[in-house]
Order: sequence, then structure tokens, then C-alpha cells
Amino acid sequence: MAITAKQVSDLRTKTGCGMMECKKALTEANGDFDEAVKILREKGLSVAAKKAGRIAAEGVVDIMFNDAHDTAAMIEVNAETDFVAKNETFKEFVRGILAVIIEKKPADIDALMALDYNSDFTVEAKLKDMVFTIGENMNIRRFVIVEGILTSYIHGGGSTGVIVKFNADDAARNNAGFAEFAKNIALQIAAGNPPAYVTKDEVPESAVEEEKQILIAQIKNDEKNASKPDAIIEKMVQGKIGKFYERVCLVEQAYVKDDKMTVGQYIESCAKAFGGKISVDSFYLYERGEGLEKREDNFADEIAQMVKGN
Repeated sequence: MAITAKQVSDLRTKTGCGMMECKKALTEANGDFDEAVKILREKGLSVAAKKAGRIAAEGVVDIMFNDAHDTAAMIEVNAETDFVAKNETFKEFVRGILAVIIEKKPADIDALMALDYNSDFTVEAKLKDMVFTIGENMNIRRFVIVEGILTSYIHGGGSTGVIVKFNADDAARNNAGFAEFAKNIALQIAAGNPPAYVTKDEVPESAVEEEKQILIAQIKNDEKNASKPDAIIEKMVQGKIGKFYERVCLVEQAYVKDDKMTVGQYIESCAKAFGGKISVDSFYLYERGEGLEKREDNFADEIAQMVKGN
């Protein structure tokens, strides 16, 4: 039977697939719309499986709050290219997942995948459908749900995301300046040297010991210090370990907007100005593609493959 342009258009609207794919599916289904949708979804599963091994280290980090602004979810969803990460369909997909997380509060990725994305798809099925529709491997890498007194910051269009949780009394949190103060702390964390801990007390002894061993090796590798007694070297290490805390602890860092004070001093000054009490409870930092193998494109080879029809 003849397939009309309207049938193709309707199927494309429903599935988001390309015109030719929709026409082929309708032809295979003898014009049966529901059967064509099923065919496209089955093809989508196959395409998703084929693309699953391809490197996906681009993508986006995004954050969503609930209406009360006392719960936030942050997620990293990866794709193969930065081009797709900027695609509005991809961004809407990520926002849709965040809405599911905020509403359902899944415990982990497996639980998230099993939840309904909408009336047509689970999150897992929608992910595979997106892979088929857009043509790149995608991966929901991680998410976190945070509750309390919160602020957030997204940098670089989704390259970095931060959620900060505060302890603050009513006098501080209800002050007109609190929102700007909180945003400044989030900005600090996303800045050039992101911290790993809030305070010195949080740093594991093993991390401190590892840093000491690195410092000892550096000192001994300097010819001027190689012959010094261990007791002297130990004192030198103690003198340098403060720099380690300044690097890895948020409150010990120089404040990015005024390096004459530490972040801890900035927090204290704001608490005093607000007439209340404030401390940073915790923070969550996602950097897109952190620790992932990056894709190295050889466009000449890709074009050659396309010309060959592969």
C-alpha cells in the first residue's frame, strides 16, 4: 500500500526518528501505525546494543530542584560528541530524567532505569530510543539527590555542576544576602582548584600520610636536602603540609573573590553580617567526563567509511 507523507510525519512526531526510517517502518508494517512504532523501537534496541561499546565521555551535567527548593538532583549523562550534548532533544531528555529522580528518588542507577520515564517508556527504554534516534552511544553515568538548605551552580553549559548543602540558622538563611553568599561558595568549589573536603577533620589519615611521603621524596630528591637528618626533613614536611590542606579543604582555600581571606574567613564574616550561624555541611561536584577515556576522532577515516557505505 502507498504510504502518505502525513503518515510519515505523524510517525516521526511520535518517535523522533528520521523520515526515511519512518517510511521504511510503515512500509514494513503495511501502514499499521502501532506496528511501525514497534518496529522502530525494536530497531532502536538493536542499534543501541551495537553502539554500547563506543566511547561516550562528552555530554552534560545538569541540576534540578523541587518546588520547595529543599531537594536537588544532579546528574551526568554522557554522549559521544559535544555536538549532541548541545542538542535540545538531548537536553530535554536529561531534564526529563531529573524530573523522574526528584519525584521517585531512586536508590541507584539500576533503580532509576526501571522507573517510568513517561507513559511510553521506562528510563532504560527511553535511553535506548535516544541512542537510536540521535545515532550516538549514551550513558546515564551517575546522579545524586541532596536535601536541606541548598544552592547550586552550573558552569560551562553543563561541563561542571555543584550542589552545596549548608547548616544555617533562621537569622542567616532568611537574610537577603544569603543567596548570593551561598552562590559564591558554589562558585568557589567549581573554580580552578576544586576541593575534595570541607574541613581538615574530614581528610583521611591515609591521604595525609600519602602526601607526607610525596613531600619526603621531593625533599630528598633535592641535592641540598639529601644529606639532612630525618628529624629535620620531618620538620620540613610539617611546614609544607599546610599547603596540602589549603589545596584540598574548602575552608582553607583562598577565597576566589578576595584572596586576602580564606573561604572559612569569608563564611565567618557573612555569618556575622547576617547575625546568624553558617557552616558548609557538604558539597557534591560533578565534572563531565571526569576519569573517562576520551574519544579520539579520525574524521578522514569516518568520511572514507561513509563514502564506502559502511
